[in-house]
Amino acid sequence: MQEQNNNPLHGKTLEMVLNELVAHFGWPELGYRIRINCFLDNPSIQSSLKFLRKTPWARKKVEDLYVDNYNKF
Repeated sequence: MQEQNNNPLHGKTLEMVLNELVAHFGWPELGYRIRINCFLDNPSIQSSLKFLRKTPWARKKVEDLYVDNYNKF
């Protein structure tokens, strides 16, 4: 198994990633940066997780935003 030392997603659950993004950006800014309805219309962690777990392209956008801003957390 390969080492994951440089992977900012290593050991992070989707819920942890989403919570950190919401804490850092807030729902309005997150919805602006990633244009999906679960961030724009009555957002919540649980509804967003449900959508992101079923939608690989949306999950990738969330993970990419997290990785791009990892040094700011």
